[in-house]
Amino acid sequence: MPGGHCHCGAIRYSFQGGVRHSSVCHCEDCRRCAGAAGVAWIAVAADDFAIEQGKPKLYRSSADAERYFCGDCGTGLYYVNENVLPGLVDIQTVTLDDPELFPPQVHVQLADALNWEAGLAELPGFDRFPGD
Repeated sequence: MPGGHCHCGAIRYSFQGGVRHSSVCHCEDCRRCAGAAGVAWIAVAADDFAIEQGKPKLYRSSADAERYFCGDCGTGLYYVNENVLPGLVDIQTVTLDDPELFPPQVHVQLADALNWEAGLAELPGFDRFPGD
């Protein structure tokens, strides 16, 4: 059964069944909560999702958005919004034990993307820090 955990390992989750969608979100709400330009998500049926260990903390980033995270290490884990994604749990893809299994299929909320994101693929890249 696929699953994942926070950075410190205090919280573990699992899910069964199929993934309903896989995306990278660029909305300001996701950016600010994650401290990142975009956040990769997979959605699973709420009935197929389970917390196996620990108790995530809840932060309401808007009236309908419930963001769950580890209270020890701060890792964002999953998101619930019954008005936007009824019956689904949106899991932060990179918290999966094997995030390579579920690559993003689409970008969403590009209207909120930062202008400089469009040029990221053109920047020089290094396997580690430059000069290492």
